[in-house]
Amino acid sequence: MNRKPAVAGRFYPAHPQQLHDAVSGYLQDVSQTGRVPKAMIVPHAGYIYSGPIAATAYARLKPAAAGITRVVLIGPSHRVAFRGLAVSRTHAYSTPLGDVEVDRAAIDALMHLPFVEYIEQAHTLEHSLEVHLPFLQEVLQQFTLVPIVAGDASPEQVSQALELLWGGDETLLVISSDLSHYHDYDTAKRLDHATSRMIEQLQYNEICGEAACGKVPVNGLLKLLQQKGLSIKTIDLRNSGDTAGDKQQVVGYGAYVVD
Repeated sequence: MNRKPAVAGRFYPAHPQQLHDAVSGYLQDVSQTGRVPKAMIVPHAGYIYSGPIAATAYARLKPAAAGITRVVLIGPSHRVAFRGLAVSRTHAYSTPLGDVEVDRAAIDALMHLPFVEYIEQAHTLEHSLEVHLPFLQEVLQQFTLVPIVAGDASPEQVSQALELLWGGDETLLVISSDLSHYHDYDTAKRLDHATSRMIEQLQYNEICGEAACGKVPVNGLLKLLQQKGLSIKTIDLRNSGDTAGDKQQVVGYGAYVVD
């Protein structure tokens, strides 16, 4: 049983070659380099809007392309309301670039947590996970996926799940979130800079849904980083007014890495 693409042809190209060209183009446009991240927060909008920002984080994975063999991917639920964290019984997530096998052993381990349950409808149409897969497929060589959709969950619950799956250098944590929504350009820049400061200061009790649509997984990661004595830094911060679209109503996008 494979989870089929829900937003191919809308958020990103549905044709394999066009998708490859788009993603590789975004990655090639990134000039900055840095250490390979253990975890990162990346945006999940249509590629013309957030692709360039996401690429700044994904490009940093290139030196570890063969070493990262498992990706824990957690994003917010946009369509289905529920409590806790949702996993799926699917054996693979499909994109136009091919199938990504799900780490069923990791899913089984998560199911021992009382706030994790199977909710297929939370995965079926959710874009916050799907849009990251082509980037991962382009950068990494062979990896399994642990896809998690976050509902109404506490930072403690999310951090507990991430701690369970933390692993070693073979495991990458990807947190999916956009920032502010539908403010004018200048207001968005001000709000998103404030949110970025809170992220860097690990203020996991301060970030609300209006600041980051993925605040549930973001805050869970920040809590875990605080527990582990780790830090996170901003490597890109832009909005749709910088990439595509007008500056009257923009959506904010940031890329953050834990290295």
